[in-house]
Amino acid sequence: MTQADTSTSSPRAAARRVRFGLSAKLLTLTIAFVTIAEIAIFVPTMANFRLAWLSDRLAAARTAALVLDAAPEDTIPGDLTRALLQSVGAKVVVVKRQETRRLLAMSDMPPPIDRHVDMRNTSLWDAVVDAFDTLAAGNGRTLRVVGDAPRDGEFLEIVIPETPLRKAMLRFSATVLAISLVVSVLAGVLVYFSLHWLFVRPMRRLTAQMAEFQAAPEDASRIVVPSGRDDEIGVAEEALAEMQTELAQTLSQKTHLAALGLAVSKINHDLRNLLASAQLMSDRLVDIPDPAVQRFAPKLVAALDRAIAYCQQTLSYGRAQEPLPDRRPVDIAALLTEVRETLGLGPDAPIGWVCAVEKHLAADADPDQLFRVILNIARNAVQALEARAPNTPERDQIRISARRIGSVVEIELSDTGPGIPAERRDRLFAAFQGSARRGGTGLGLPIADELVRAHGGELRLLEGTIGATFLISLPDRPIELRQRALRARA
Repeated sequence: MTQADTSTSSPRAAARRVRFGLSAKLLTLTIAFVTIAEIAIFVPTMANFRLAWLSDRLAAARTAALVLDAAPEDTIPGDLTRALLQSVGAKVVVVKRQETRRLLAMSDMPPPIDRHVDMRNTSLWDAVVDAFDTLAAGNGRTLRVVGDAPRDGEFLEIVIPETPLRKAMLRFSATVLAISLVVSVLAGVLVYFSLHWLFVRPMRRLTAQMAEFQAAPEDASRIVVPSGRDDEIGVAEEALAEMQTELAQTLSQKTHLAALGLAVSKINHDLRNLLASAQLMSDRLVDIPDPAVQRFAPKLVAALDRAIAYCQQTLSYGRAQEPLPDRRPVDIAALLTEVRETLGLGPDAPIGWVCAVEKHLAADADPDQLFRVILNIARNAVQALEARAPNTPERDQIRISARRIGSVVEIELSDTGPGIPAERRDRLFAAFQGSARRGGTGLGLPIADELVRAHGGELRLLEGTIGATFLISLPDRPIELRQRALRARA
């Protein structure tokens, strides 16, 4: 399989590998949230049902107590007493008044009491706990239930079996669960399909279109077409379409530029060889004693030198990226002396060299790359000053100062030339665009800026100065204390 086939199939394969997508997650969350809501509703409902059931028994007991209390003692037939107790569902009915307890009705000998329930001060938490206790272990137990008494009594208590209460709660819970299940399923289905229609389907569409665009970003037909929605997904579609359009245009442009750059590099290489041959021939013209030849030969040689330098710099800039800096302590004073000698600015040169460097100043940098940075900036300054020849050291000067501020070394290079025009300052560090000199390549400052940024530093043009002033800021690398101690000893 070719590389193109691999890149084309990989996004779709990645999409097919999704096993737990948005739909599955949405369904899982819907089920979980509906279940939590059902539990939150079911628990207090069962507690309230239990309290209501016991309250109904107490209310029936109050009615029976009024009947039994109004009749004289030993005059109530046993059949009536049993009928009243059966209607209440109790074994014993007792009313307490002041300091006495009166047994109003009692069936056969009641069983021992297992739990006490006081309906007068039952909290919600106690009601919930008691409800689950009844459902879990209420079969066969006996309850003593205390509530408000009729008339002037302190309280009314009844003794009832808990089994009927448990059966009633089970029937009620089955009904509640059935109704809740139907409502929950209906609500869950509606929520699921609503969210699936509103969010999951558009997201799937966007994901599929993004994967398709990734396979061939240069193909403009694969750019997403916004659906026209007026919500956040519609905004995302429009933003994605705009981004894909810009990316497709950029890639297409870069493809054309790459092809053009390859052709230019080949032409430039051959042109440089032709110019080198022409330069050799022009060097011989200097030896011809003809006055006309002597007048035009230097101009021809200078033009050929500029053309060859332009070809060389263009090829150098088009090569691979600069290597990472090999940083070590660099003596700034010695480095500046080397730059001065390379530029040929000796004591008798028409351009002055003024240097002010802190004593024993060292920068943590790559010496070769820092040399190229300073040389490029200083060469631009020399060329700007030479443009207004004849030069004098008093008027035409290159001034360099260097200092350390904390962990940063600052090197300031300035000249007394005409400065950089305002219209060129915005694109000063753009390749082939920032040259202020006629015939310049515009590569010196971009290369210098790239090298400085590789050190984590900054190269910028200072405003409000005579001529052009550049400031190089080079921070030290963060090192461990142990390494700093070893460096201090060295």
